[in-house]
Amino acid sequence: MAADWSWARRAWEKWAAKHVGPSGKPIQAALLLNNDPSGPSRLLPVVAEQERTQLSALDMQPFLDFVKRGNLQTEFFSVGPNQYLVTSIHENWFCARCVNSIKSGGEGVIVMQIGAYLLVSMYDGSLASASQAMVAADQFAIQFNRRSH
Repeated sequence: MAADWSWARRAWEKWAAKHVGPSGKPIQAALLLNNDPSGPSRLLPVVAEQERTQLSALDMQPFLDFVKRGNLQTEFFSVGPNQYLVTSIHENWFCARCVNSIKSGGEGVIVMQIGAYLLVSMYDGSLASASQAMVAADQFAIQFNRRSH
């Protein structure tokens, strides 16, 4: 487990340095959350990694409860101060738009199940920005899944 986690941490750091940051990078902020329904969740931190956010396990618990309930199309959810509405659902991921954004181009989030983790990728903008953020999130998933299989 320790060797796997150290590899996952290195993969996260490499990915985040390339894809997460201020203007010019596809993802403005990201979190990697422990979300293994079969694992001993109380032994693991909820927030495994984060970049450009300062959210705690307490902040993220309502979001994890939302995911666990599975009512993606009928409920709003929050990440930090932003409230989101799901716009697209796929096998291992979903997209949502921020409904209380103060940014002129809007904001969105892509949530992707990767093994026992949820990758939460937040981006600014609309369609083109969402596409770029999806490519970046998918690159992390491919890299992560390649190692874990």
